[in-house]
Amino acid sequence: MAIVSNTVDYLDGDTVLQGFFAYDDSLQGQRPVVLIHHAWAGRDEFVAEKARKLASLGYLAFAADVYGKGIRGNNTAENAALMQPFMQNRAMLQQRLLAALNAARVMPWADDERIAAIGFCFGGLCALDLARSGAAIRGVVSFHGLLLPADNLPAPDIKAKILVLHGADDPMVSIDQVVALQQELTRARADWQMHSYGHTMHAFTNPAANDPGFGTVYNPVADRRSWQAALNFLDEILVVS
Repeated sequence: MAIVSNTVDYLDGDTVLQGFFAYDDSLQGQRPVVLIHHAWAGRDEFVAEKARKLASLGYLAFAADVYGKGIRGNNTAENAALMQPFMQNRAMLQQRLLAALNAARVMPWADDERIAAIGFCFGGLCALDLARSGAAIRGVVSFHGLLLPADNLPAPDIKAKILVLHGADDPMVSIDQVVALQQELTRARADWQMHSYGHTMHAFTNPAANDPGFGTVYNPVADRRSWQAALNFLDEILVVS
């Protein structure tokens, strides 16, 4: 096994973005693609490590960049300031997500018929919005994602299968929002499932999350279970089918 990783610049209009990709160079030919969407701080080592893990399993992993090349938040105030424009303008966010999808599609190792997307926190909402946009991908996985509907897509045309991995005690996602997402996906006739982990708060996959007052706490059991659930889902939609 020889994991190769690097960055690649791509564009959304005039905005320069920088993705991080990884793949196993010992494998021959094209391979299924998994897009990875970052949390509110920007494309960081957390998603880079997820990319390397997925590459070791035979995927071409592409960690997308929503904010722009080199743009990262360093604290909650900066993170919120970076995320909010995209929360307030979901059409802009969806355009940014499609730019990453197009950049990944044209990579020489990509099987552009077998693409999925995952995301964490804000990135979970990104993965769901990519599905809402009608993108022709196999499926998406949201890890402790924000579940707010896209106001510009009241009746989304969802082609992708959906897996939502949610902390039952996540203070950033209300029960009403959980029910509303389920109803939205059902109305769209999407193939969807949701796993809710008990005694689990927001950011449960991030070992650096340790702020109960803010609602972000790492849960190693939920982390392990959710990752295995995601791998099973990816295997089903990208490898077995």
